[in-house]
Amino acid sequence: MIAPLVLSFDLDDTLWPVEPVMAAAERTMWSWLRERHPQLMSHHGVETMRPVRARIAAQYPERAHDMTFMRRRTLQAMFGDHSAAESLADQAFEVFYAARNRVKLYEDTLPALQRLSARYRLFALSNGNADLQRCGLSGWFEGHVTAITAGAAKPDARIFTRLRELAAVEPSQIMHIGDDPHADVVGATQAGMQAVWINREAREWPSQFAPPLRTISTLAEII
Repeated sequence: MIAPLVLSFDLDDTLWPVEPVMAAAERTMWSWLRERHPQLMSHHGVETMRPVRARIAAQYPERAHDMTFMRRRTLQAMFGDHSAAESLADQAFEVFYAARNRVKLYEDTLPALQRLSARYRLFALSNGNADLQRCGLSGWFEGHVTAITAGAAKPDARIFTRLRELAAVEPSQIMHIGDDPHADVVGATQAGMQAVWINREAREWPSQFAPPLRTISTLAEII
């Protein structure tokens, strides 16, 4: 195995648990909307948003990788009969997005980033739309490649190619760490990179995929 020069990290469910973050962000957004637009929100809620989101996803399949676009467009469509639908959607999204970036890191995240940044160049590689600056982590990473900036989501080769171009190294010199067997491990491996599966919850590896080169349960085990 070639010694890596670059370590790339998935974000959601790798550096922090994402489900509580997203649930809190949704609650914050809906509370904000109900407080400021009670009359409008008497006709809208999570239940009315789901079919609208499905319709937007079907209408814009080429933008399915862009979580920011999909959520903004869904909100705008949901408030379509409102005179300020676009402005309202933008405001509601900002409330959601601010909460989405209030993440609670796994205990091993900061110690690992501090230790590893002394030896390796660190990059973030994510399908989600988290903002490292808002999360307070931008100082640890040389770059951040997202599905939005790459125009494709993992495991698509284009997002890994964008990472390789940004890092300016050979694919084999990049080690990618992530929690998703298909998106992170299979995607990185097929792109010619080294891949490490972080399995914090002792899950079974999917039998349809070749086993990962390495499996770890905490970020402290990377090196």
